[in-house]
Amino acid sequence: MTDPTPYLHFAGTAREALTSYGEVFGCAVQLHTFAEFNRSDGPVDAIAHGYLIDGPVALFAADVAGDEPAFRCEGMMLALLGTAPPATLRKWFSGLSEGGRVLDDLQTRPWGASDGQVIDRYGLHWLVGFEVEDGD
Repeated sequence: MTDPTPYLHFAGTAREALTSYGEVFGCAVQLHTFAEFNRSDGPVDAIAHGYLIDGPVALFAADVAGDEPAFRCEGMMLALLGTAPPATLRKWFSGLSEGGRVLDDLQTRPWGASDGQVIDRYGLHWLVGFEVEDGD
């Protein structure tokens, strides 16, 4: 069984968003334009389908066309809990925070684990955290 993969529809920022996520997570990005897919329902350079390649996070995205609603995130977050070493998770939190809004700083909690929440500049709500490790 494969994990579900979010597929986001952006209002003209799919290229920028996926490129940014590729930089944050250190992975490649594959982008296909409306022109490549022979679509005439939007700008030829709009993204018809894009995704992150061989990275720690799976994510698909496209630009909306016509009256399609753009992505909005309410009542859901993407959790990156213990998915990488603490130093990497701190780096991801910092990268996701750039241009976004930190809801809860990445910090050590009374029970010993560390976590924090950020809504990135594209509207995705992230929960980033890890358990305490020796020497950390």
